[in-house]
This record gives sequence, structure tokens and C-alpha cells, in this order.
Amino acid sequence: MLLLVAIGLLSLASQWLAWRIRVPAILFLLASGIAMGPVTGWLVPDELFGDLLFPFISLAVAVILFEGSLTLKRKEIEGHGSVVRNLVTFGVFVTWGVVATVTHWVIGVEWPLAFLFGAIMTVTGPTVIMPMLQAVRPNRTISNILRWEGILIDPVGAILAVLTFQVVLASQFATALDEILIQLARLLAAGIVLGGAFGFAWGVALRRYWIPQFLQNVATLLVVFAVFAFADTLERESGLLAVTVMGVWLANMRGVPVEDILDFKESLSVLLISGLFILLAARLNFSQLQAVGWPAVIILLAIQFLARPLKILLCSIGAKLSWQEKITLAWIGPRGIIAAAISAVFALRLEENGVEGAVFLVPLTFVVIVGTVVFQSLTARPLAHLLGVATPEPEGILIIGANPLVAAIATVLNENGFRVLAAHNSWHSLRPLRMAGIDTYYGNPVSDHAQRTMDLTGIGKLFAISRNAEFNHLACAHFANEFGRQNIYSLPVSADEADASVDKHAPAHHIRGRRLFSTNVSLSKLQSVLSKGAEIKLTQLTEKFDYAAYREQHGERRIDLMAWNDKGQLVAISADTKWQPGAAWTIASLSLPEK
Repeated sequence: MLLLVAIGLLSLASQWLAWRIRVPAILFLLASGIAMGPVTGWLVPDELFGDLLFPFISLAVAVILFEGSLTLKRKEIEGHGSVVRNLVTFGVFVTWGVVATVTHWVIGVEWPLAFLFGAIMTVTGPTVIMPMLQAVRPNRTISNILRWEGILIDPVGAILAVLTFQVVLASQFATALDEILIQLARLLAAGIVLGGAFGFAWGVALRRYWIPQFLQNVATLLVVFAVFAFADTLERESGLLAVTVMGVWLANMRGVPVEDILDFKESLSVLLISGLFILLAARLNFSQLQAVGWPAVIILLAIQFLARPLKILLCSIGAKLSWQEKITLAWIGPRGIIAAAISAVFALRLEENGVEGAVFLVPLTFVVIVGTVVFQSLTARPLAHLLGVATPEPEGILIIGANPLVAAIATVLNENGFRVLAAHNSWHSLRPLRMAGIDTYYGNPVSDHAQRTMDLTGIGKLFAISRNAEFNHLACAHFANEFGRQNIYSLPVSADEADASVDKHAPAHHIRGRRLFSTNVSLSKLQSVLSKGAEIKLTQLTEKFDYAAYREQHGERRIDLMAWNDKGQLVAISADTKWQPGAAWTIASLSLPEK
């Protein structure tokens, strides 16, 4: 019992520490597993779980692959440019072929096993890409390409790995080519037919509301387990393919509410991935790592400096990318937890079937994972700075709301070089912002869809200026961890809300965020003066015309909103801002109309 609890607590600690210092959690999970397993000997997974170890690992990988496949939507592959489309289609085969060839010649394993390892190495995954992007902060073009590649290549690479694994197994049960093809056809038929049939049936059940809301998540999980077990019993090794096909089918089926399911599966996957990686790391054998030795390092170097650059070079032909952006894209491509989980399942299965060389699959995978994550985490940020593709400290603004005040503020900031992203759940209200060339997000900015798809590159502050006070507070609480509480601002909707600081119905101060603008204004007041002819004006301060002179000249006819200097530093003028602008600062203020 203590060991099981320790695995859970170490998973939580690793994920929290990784979030805190913004590095991939895989490093701390690996360290925890090695410390608990090979170093101290406290955790021996084979003894702790016994005969249940392999079924647990298999079911956990099934859930992980199903969750990843739920994000594989055809319209999203088509909607993110030719580079992303090439990376998750043609580029997968480039990596597959290069890694397989190098593995065969360096390690000396047979071609089928080399191709299986190459297929596993095609997966990068968002669990390692997202923290690295937060630390490196490349420009928006690079961030978008890497982010969507990580999201979409996860299920694509997993499907390729599963199919390659089935070919390897089919070759073990048969020797003649026709027998191998028949065995492979049976495996594919079982996985594709069962996955598609159950995906269609379950999609109909969800679409017609045959399953109550409170049972949908748990029921879907049990159906995934059932599909995996049924397919694997009917035709051995077809379960992983079946659950992947089921996920892809549900993701692309019209009218199926997969968002809640995806939310539940993502939370469950974090727990399963964390615990699974600690268990896999605890099963590592130092003698196996020593056995792969320098050949593993050669493979790591080939992946970093041959496979990835060649993939980017071929997939970016015709794209409007600078050579600096191509080098940065070629430099960043870490392998993650999905590769470790799949390699462990495949290695166990292959060892059971007496496949020679399968014992090296897991240590090779771990060497590549640790090598790519550590090397790229240490070098990617300096390289991006050297090439001039790293963004400075994020000074952009995420604005919650879509109203005339938001449009006026966003337009001024956008025209002066600051990135602005306006988020609202009304397509019609966002139209003036879109027409003004301002980035918008249509939907709920605190949803899981927004967390996966909303591009926050260069964004460092939140202005909550919607007409819904409760939603403003929710957004402030949601983005406090993302931007830091000192960068979270909200504007009271009305004078009544502004005066409700001691009211029992008012939310806590830390939930509301810092008050935006001066203490005597609210959204309704600013909207009112805008409708009467007020406009935002810019004033450049100098050594002679300082802030005191500015206030003396304009007095109460200006409401100060924001200020920025020639270095791109932006300050939101708040009621608690202890700051006086100096020379070379520009003040944006709302100039009130004449009475």
C-alpha cells in the first residue's frame, strides 16, 4: 500500500515541479523511477504487481492512445498549413526510414525490429513540447508549427508503431510471405473493424443521449477497456489498433460531444502516464543500458542531427520560412512519454514471443528520450536567441470580452506593436476585432479546447473586460498560474461591482485580480463616455514634458489606461500601480469629450 501511494505522490510531485520551473515532467518522473527502482531497490514492479503488471501497462497504454487519437481530426490537419500537414504525414516516414536504417547498421538488429524502433521514434508529443516552448519562447510561426505537430503526430506515430509491431509479430508466427500477409490482414481486420464498429456505435449512443451525462466519462473508459480486451482476445495484439481507430472515429464523427470525454481522459492520462513512467523507469536495468553503450549515443546523434533536420528540410519546401526558423524547427523535437510507454509494451510482448534483440528496445528508447529532452532543453533557448527567433519577455495582452472598449484598446495596442488576443464566445461580437486585423479566439477561453489550441505566444497579461463579472473573475483565477497574479487585471462592470469590495457576494480579492485603470471608472462608465465621443489619445513624455506636466495640462480630462516605453515594456495603469513614467514613455489615455 505504501509503495502504491508513493508512486502517486511522486507522480504529483514530479508534475508540479515540472510545472513550477517549466521543464518537461518526464525528467523528474525518470529520476523518481530510477531512484525508487535500480538505485535503492524499494520498488520492483514485477514483484509489486505480479501477473497484473502487464495487463495494467497494456490498459494504461490503451487509454493513452485513445486519448491521443481523440485529437486527430481531419479538418485540423488540413487547417494548419502545409508544413504541419507535411510533418505529420510525409515527415513521419522520413524519420521512420532514417532511424530504422541507422539502428540496423549501428546496433545490428534485424530490419523488422529496427523499423519498429524507428516507428516509435516518430512520436514527439505535447507533454514534452509544451513545456519546452514555454521555456524557449520562439516566435509565433515556430511555436504554432511545433505545437500542432506535437498534438497531431501523437496518434499518427502511434498508429504507425502499432502497425509495424503487428508486422513484426506476424513474421514470428509465419515464415512464408503469404502466411505473413494473411496474419497481418487478420490483425488489421480485427483492429480496424472492431474499432470502427464500436466507435460508430458508441458515437451514436452519445449523440442520441442514451447515456446520461454523469455516466459518459466512466462508461467511455470501460468501453475502451472492453474494446481493447475483446480485440486482443479475438486476435492477439490487435487491441491497441482497435482503441486508436475507435478514438479517431469518434473524433471525426459529427455531433458527438467528445470535449467532456477528452477532458476526463486528459486528466486520467496524466495520472496513468506519470505512474506508468515511474514503473517503467523502475524496471530499467543498468546492465542493459551499459550493453547498448556508445551505439545508443550514435543513434541519439543521428536522430538529433540527421533525421530531424532532413525531415524539416523536406517538409518545409515551398513554405515561407527563414533559414533561422528552419534551423530552430530542426533543433527542437524531443521524444516523450508515449514513446516510452509503447516501447515497454512492445518489448514485453516481443520477449514473450522470443524475438531476438527486443531486450534493447526499452533502454534505447530511454536513452533517446533523456538525451533529446536534456540536450534540447539546455541549448534551444540560447540557439533561438542567437538566430534572432526568440521572443522577448511576453508583453502581449489576452483580453476577455468583445465590446467597443475592448475594440478601442486592442486597436491602439495592435497599432503600436503589441500582440493582442481577444477571446469571447460570441462570433458576432468579435467581428469588429477581426475586421481590424486583431487576433481573436471564438469560444470559452477557459475551456479545455482553448488550453489545447489557443495560441498564447507573446502573451503575458490578462485584461478581463467582458460584461459578465462572474466570467471575468473565473478568467482571472484560471490564468493566474499562466501569467502570474501580478499580471492579472479586471475592470468592474459597473459602479455597484466596484463598490462591493466588502460585500459578502463579492469574490475574494485574489480571484478578482488587480483592478484595471483608476478607482473611479468601470466598464459601463467607459462605454458611456466612448459613446459620447471620447477617444484614446497617445502622449509622448520627454525630459521637459514629464508626467507631472502631463497631468497638470490635462487634469481630469484624461483617464490613463496604459503606458509603454521604447523598449517594448508595457504597464497597465492600475489603482495599485506604484510607478511613475519617465522620459521615452508613451501614455495611452481616454480623452473625455468637451461638455
